[in-house]
Amino acid sequence: MTQTESGVDFDNIDYFTDPALVPDPYPYYDYQRSQCPVLKTSNYGVVAVTGHEEASIVYKDADLFSSCIAVGGPFPPLPFTPEGPDITEQIEAHRDQLLMSEHMVTMDPPQHTRARSLLNRLLTPKRLKENEDFMWPLADKFLDDVLANGKCEFLEEYAKPFSMLVICDLLGVPEEDHEEFRQMLAPRPGNAVGSLDGNTMDHNPLQWLEDKFSAYLEDRRANPREDILTGLATAKYPEGDTPEIIDVVKSATFLFAAGQETTTKLLSAAMRVLAEHPEVVDRLRNDRSRIPNFVEEMLRMESPVKSAFRLAKKDTVLGGVEIPAGTILMINPGAINRDPRRFECPHEFDIDRHNVREHLAFSRGAHSCPGGPLARVEGRVSIERILDRMTNIALDEEFHGPAEDRRFSYEPTFILRGLTDIHITFDAVENPER
Repeated sequence: MTQTESGVDFDNIDYFTDPALVPDPYPYYDYQRSQCPVLKTSNYGVVAVTGHEEASIVYKDADLFSSCIAVGGPFPPLPFTPEGPDITEQIEAHRDQLLMSEHMVTMDPPQHTRARSLLNRLLTPKRLKENEDFMWPLADKFLDDVLANGKCEFLEEYAKPFSMLVICDLLGVPEEDHEEFRQMLAPRPGNAVGSLDGNTMDHNPLQWLEDKFSAYLEDRRANPREDILTGLATAKYPEGDTPEIIDVVKSATFLFAAGQETTTKLLSAAMRVLAEHPEVVDRLRNDRSRIPNFVEEMLRMESPVKSAFRLAKKDTVLGGVEIPAGTILMINPGAINRDPRRFECPHEFDIDRHNVREHLAFSRGAHSCPGGPLARVEGRVSIERILDRMTNIALDEEFHGPAEDRRFSYEPTFILRGLTDIHITFDAVENPER
């Protein structure tokens, strides 16, 4: 599809608000890249970076490109007017006025390095292996709940509660509190988010998380135990000083929220492929060693993060384009991961793609996603057990229409790319191996 064939004016469309780009943004990305991989747009003067090589440079160079606007981009506007060829001092002077400035995702080194060090103590190979051991029976638990019906809405009944409880385990939430977390953050179908004993949460879920983790960590500092939360509570910065409780809490809760969102979107996108392409299911079932590559190709094709932003700190040149200090750059992983200069036949799904791990779904550089290894394992474990326990996986035509006229709904946001629901039918495998 081109600009003319689509009937959409790609030059003047509002990427941030126009619903026409929600179901399938990829022709728009292709059109932008065809103009220039580094393109100034009509959207608030934002420069769209749709090239893989150019995005890699932006991700890796924190001295030139600040993450202070990583989440909101041009919203809200900068609290200052950029002046001169180097606005580093202006950024620092106004940092606390920027959206989510207290979270690691918007920090730059050295502050980011200190905050990230707290998570690095947690995300060790040993801890990730222990977390994987928790995933296998958890996957079976949720599959047990849906298999008898022969159909389910996969997001609510599997992907959301599974990914949420995996993060609970990783961060050391006591098992006796898992049900409370599920009810507040990933409730069973038919229950309201935040519903616990009939009470609906009437405030920000992140605030609820912060309150819970603050209580955990304060208790562990006063009464240390042999558990993960105590390790978090007693973690020190590389210089040896002890962080404030709230600083540890902010890192933990952001990992919790971001990890749940992105993994849920990865799992739902993978399920759509499994339901629409039985030949892919057969290849994976016959050769399980292909599953990790399948997960990587899913991340490349349907990157859960739709847009990330950087602010140029200094006058520079990117991809032959002059970038003045103060320019807002928008990196679209869905575009850079389908750059034909990097990936052959980029719009084709290929589970044997040789260079698939060059995708940038988890970013690069200092801000590479700390939960990337976790998401990969969640994908692999889930697909393994789904293949073990389901056959004849198909989309439920009552909700998604017949094969020649499929209907899907995607979240109407410029930040994340993900289905709002995916209904499937299947046959249960009798006496599966465990």
